[in-house]
Amino acid sequence: MNTNFKFYLLTCAICILLFITILAPYIVPFDPYEQNLASTLQAPNAIHLLGTDKYGRDIFSRILIGAQTTIFSSLFLVIISSVFGSLIGVICGYFGKNLDNLLMRITDIFLAFPGIIFAIALVGILGGSIFNAILALSLISWPKFALLARSQTLVLKNSLFIKASIINGSSDFKIIYKHILPNILPILLTMATLNIGTMIMEIAGLSFLGLGAMPPSAEWGAMMSSGRIFLQIAPWMILAPAAAIFLTVLLFNLFADVLNEKLDPKQLS
Repeated sequence: MNTNFKFYLLTCAICILLFITILAPYIVPFDPYEQNLASTLQAPNAIHLLGTDKYGRDIFSRILIGAQTTIFSSLFLVIISSVFGSLIGVICGYFGKNLDNLLMRITDIFLAFPGIIFAIALVGILGGSIFNAILALSLISWPKFALLARSQTLVLKNSLFIKASIINGSSDFKIIYKHILPNILPILLTMATLNIGTMIMEIAGLSFLGLGAMPPSAEWGAMMSSGRIFLQIAPWMILAPAAAIFLTVLLFNLFADVLNEKLDPKQLS
């Protein structure tokens, strides 16, 4: 299949997903938080497409509304981590010397901790909430962007067109803005897209452990957590949000692979 066709196909799929996520509050067939004890633990049927949970809440509606928390939190997390980490990496790579040594040692400190364990510990100290989960995950996510941006900047810094810009009297800001960032953007964008799926799983994982979104929030990881004790008698309670996570992560990972092919970071000089 042609790369451009795959790119446009997956782009359309992601746009549709995001469009549905944005409109979720207006298109859900049932109130995702309304309890109906007369309809508890119903198997998937014509009325409740994915069944109901222990409180009689429609799981399909909760999946749709939960996409806002899971997907948008992950996107926000990736944006914050990639922008902050990339700026740190570019500054270190371009200016070097003492500033580079200082910032890279700070980066090494964060990289020394096992990522998810550090996030679990931090959220455990701060208290479980989606905000604290995003904060913890952002602290363990930015260093990889910093290292990548720094390595690419070091390569570009010695390029002839950068040296020509310096000779022509271009300011450091102009060189970074007009020459460094545009050249390293493709590989950073690819890495950021790859991290969306990872962040979806990690946010859902923290919520599953009771350290992210709190009940009655319709977040996918929290829904899996509340449904695990009903796995034998009502497996749809855990399988439905698990399938939502799997399909969403798969979609973003496929898009990242095609984006990598289309942008071809190996072309960077």
